[in-house]
Amino acid sequence: NLSPRFKQLYTSTTPTNFISAANDSREAVVFIRSLTKLEGGNALNRDLSSSTGSGVVISRDGYIVTNHHVIEGADIVEVTLNNNKEYIAKVVGSDTQTDMAVLKIEADQMPYMLFGNSDSLQVGEWVLAVGNPFRLQSTVTAGIVSAKGRNINLLRQRGGEYAIENFIQTDAAVNPGNSGGALVNTSGELIGINTAIASQTGSYSGYSFAIPINLAKKIINDLKDYGEVKRAILGVRIQDITQEL
Repeated sequence: NLSPRFKQLYTSTTPTNFISAANDSREAVVFIRSLTKLEGGNALNRDLSSSTGSGVVISRDGYIVTNHHVIEGADIVEVTLNNNKEYIAKVVGSDTQTDMAVLKIEADQMPYMLFGNSDSLQVGEWVLAVGNPFRLQSTVTAGIVSAKGRNINLLRQRGGEYAIENFIQTDAAVNPGNSGGALVNTSGELIGINTAIASQTGSYSGYSFAIPINLAKKIINDLKDYGEVKRAILGVRIQDITQEL
């Protein structure tokens, strides 16, 4: 038997075990297919176009959080669970300023994720990204928190005039289809919603960004309660302080 001090030194060098966190989160992350009707269809009678993404079940009665851009413009939103059960989801509400959306499916006893505290995240902490990149369902990747409080002007480019960006930056591999999926700590708690990558090619090149769950909580609650986000107007504009200022 090792002494307590030697055991602490020894175990601190062993790899972090992601198995429990991965198993718990995979059950609560869903595959989302957004279908949009095409005017007139085509010769093959295909009158729907589709795009795909991810979502996270956040309550036992079937509320799901995802990104606004995953379901934007959709006429039909299909949700596929990890056990391959399929549902048609209702869009409860969405918010362009934070790129968040809430869906609801008619189901109960759903596996769901508990919220963690994204404010307590530390740079260098291990995290998992869970989602459906390139339609590969229930994919888990690992990385660390690379930075916090990132503003990459992504949401303003998408039309969010008063966009709020406070992204968690990680090096967990995220690709198209991961949007709306879960960023998870090693305790299996939801600490972010994967939203974007920084890439010249459109595929992962080392940087991914997630909306902190502490920011998302108010958005989720407002969308559930009111169907829109309630915001006060402060009457000022905010800018970074430069050396000249």
